[in-house]
Amino acid sequence: MSEFSRLYRSAQALCLFYLAICSSFAFAAQTSIFIHAGQMVDVAKGEILVEQTIRIEDDRIVAVTPGFAREEGVEVVDLSDATVMPGFMDMHVHLGQELDPPGSYSEGFYMNSADIALRATVYARRTLEAGFTTVRDLGARDKDALFALRDAINDGIVAGPRIFAAGKSIATTGGHADPTNGLREDLRGDPGPKEGVINGPNDAYKAVRQRYKDGSDVVKLTVTGGVLSLAKSGDNPQFTSEELDAVVAAASDYGFVVAVHAHGAEGMKRAIRAGVHSVEHGTYMDAEAMALMKAHNTWYVPTISAGKWVAELAQQEGKLPAVVRPKAAAVGPQIQDTFAEAWRQGVPIAFGTDAGVSPHGKNGREFRFMVEVGMPVMEALRAATINAAMLLRVEDELGQIAPNYFADLVAVRSDPFSDVSSLESPDFVMKNGVVIVSK
Repeated sequence: MSEFSRLYRSAQALCLFYLAICSSFAFAAQTSIFIHAGQMVDVAKGEILVEQTIRIEDDRIVAVTPGFAREEGVEVVDLSDATVMPGFMDMHVHLGQELDPPGSYSEGFYMNSADIALRATVYARRTLEAGFTTVRDLGARDKDALFALRDAINDGIVAGPRIFAAGKSIATTGGHADPTNGLREDLRGDPGPKEGVINGPNDAYKAVRQRYKDGSDVVKLTVTGGVLSLAKSGDNPQFTSEELDAVVAAASDYGFVVAVHAHGAEGMKRAIRAGVHSVEHGTYMDAEAMALMKAHNTWYVPTISAGKWVAELAQQEGKLPAVVRPKAAAVGPQIQDTFAEAWRQGVPIAFGTDAGVSPHGKNGREFRFMVEVGMPVMEALRAATINAAMLLRVEDELGQIAPNYFADLVAVRSDPFSDVSSLESPDFVMKNGVVIVSK
């Protein structure tokens, strides 16, 4: 054998040995956990299973089996006295802000992107500890701060929920998400598609493509007036049908889910006919709008929490700007009643709070508000898990406790089916196989 052949074979053997060592390290680094669930909620079937073992490898569920299994070397988390559910999903939050008027109306003039991002880490942590392992952030004053937060959470640098972010919302001139509303004339300028303000179908295409360029995960439109913007109407239609058709067509090209803020019925009906995927708030939704949502399978995200919060603020002198206060007093109390009728009529419902208007970390109160007006607890849980996952098009890996799904779990020791308020303060939270809360 030549010297070259001997050296080649030695090198080959060394490589194989190195690979074997690396493989053994990789195997050793895997973490296995058994969760012993006294009750486990199967949201897909709408059933409660008793005494189940959920086996987790790293960040995924690999098996769910009856009984309490044990295996040498596998850690057991004892939740035999608890009800275990999939991690909750909130389809409408704003992690970059929290309404604290009147100061929050001026903070854009003195807070930098880094300030907003750092503050958002606190809101993100509160949200995760409340059991919400996935959220959809529907509009940020500073998109770069929010995208940085999303990426830092994904990289394991910061603790927080998995974020699907819209970045800057899209409005029309003077519309609810026009960032220059209420400014003095010399500061207004003429914002365009890059800033999220459009007028006409061509602008609509450019705005959606800009969201793609920015790194948005979803698209958000404000198709009617809103409560908190410094503009008179809270419900007038603000997009033409042609503009909405263009937004949806462009979003389809890029695979975006499209969410629309809408209080007034006419604006939401135009949006539903155009093919948007969810209507947020839906305050003055009428029977025709409900029928359209059922026909088009458009999701309704009610945000009762935000309605109650702004209605409360409207009763306090000096808390809201003069132009905002009457809108908050009118819109806020209506949302829960609209939700109740939409539920009775069979409109598809996904869970959302508008946290950032209402306080972060209090997302679980929405469960109670939904159940108060007739929705069964199981259906409220489905809205916050499997339904939300379907809205986001991630139902094959989020929203259930089943093999191959991410190991996102929430547990409470009080029975949530007899005391829904227990969902507001979970005793156990896990995201991606990592325990976040354990009481």
